[in-house]
Amino acid sequence: MDGYFQTMTAALREAGLFRPSLVLDRDRLDGNVSLTRQRLAPELALRLVDKSLACLPLLSRVADALGSSRFMTFHLPISEAVLKAFPKADLLFGKPMPIEAARQALARKDDDWRRVCWLIDTEARLEQYRVMAEALGCELRIAFEVDIGLHRGGIAEPGALSLALQRVRQHPLLRCEGIMGYEAHAPHIPNLFGGPEKALAQSVAAFQAFVACLGPGERQILNTGGSKTALLHGARTQANEVSIGSAFVLPSDFDTAGLAGFRPAAFIATPVLKVVEAQLPGPAFVGRALQMLGRFPRRGCYIYGGKWMAKPVFPEGAREEATLGQSSNQQFMALPADAMLQPDDFFFLRPTQSEFVLQQFGTIAVFSQGHIIEQWPVLPVG
Repeated sequence: MDGYFQTMTAALREAGLFRPSLVLDRDRLDGNVSLTRQRLAPELALRLVDKSLACLPLLSRVADALGSSRFMTFHLPISEAVLKAFPKADLLFGKPMPIEAARQALARKDDDWRRVCWLIDTEARLEQYRVMAEALGCELRIAFEVDIGLHRGGIAEPGALSLALQRVRQHPLLRCEGIMGYEAHAPHIPNLFGGPEKALAQSVAAFQAFVACLGPGERQILNTGGSKTALLHGARTQANEVSIGSAFVLPSDFDTAGLAGFRPAAFIATPVLKVVEAQLPGPAFVGRALQMLGRFPRRGCYIYGGKWMAKPVFPEGAREEATLGQSSNQQFMALPADAMLQPDDFFFLRPTQSEFVLQQFGTIAVFSQGHIIEQWPVLPVG
């Protein structure tokens, strides 16, 4: 591991990047894409999650490699960028949009928005979208969010979905294309309560009950899964597509059994400003006493920036230090006694998630074969 980050350090210096940077290992990314291709059930299409890969060149590389033109979208500025960049893209919203936000987008009369399927989670929102469709005189593609165990909202019972579908079928401007059911909770259910396998089986059964409510022309989108579970689904689920985003860069929150063999591909690299013998402000004896008790480090460093959703990975053994708190300007990091770190070296952190974090640095430094080969612009934060 030391050699890996030393090579990345040399690449950053060669590229003249002496500031906090998001580094994407393109070779590891390609490896994760290849594993996805191998493990994805052949009867399932793949829908790429744009918020988790919020960079057009990154989305394009994954989409091209997997032959995917379906995207799950969450933020209108990103949706618009994806529609323009991918003329054949089909977009499904992964969360319901506020009615006025949807109205602003559709009022432009841009044909690109015909390629968007809007998510409906309640009877009240269905009524809002019906009124909007009539006011704008446009046909709307919709899908229903269904609750298959996550309990984050959506249609809770198959009977309620059947009633909503009856209303849609009576309206000439509304076209139901299917359902979206998310089961991100399943990998985290403790064994005391049945464990992940039972939770996933229960979610699949719930999904199947909702699918049964749909008519033959209402099954274009039968979407489930996320990065942690998508590769566990197959024909028995009765889905026709799954969604994946974060898995391709594998932030630490996605270290789950369903992604065994995937490798972290995104890191935050930032210069070390100072290496210090650690001291607490105030009376010196307090710090010394805490050090003797192992409650405060003897060595540490201050890095350029900080307070990211990320955890230290290099130098090995480095860690955040709660006593001094976090700083977005110069964050203190505890170092092991044998760390050889010096000022102007690089400190590396692994993001806990990819959404938002990938967008915090303006561009993504693309690392391949020991060099920074490109800088990729990112999409708007949302």
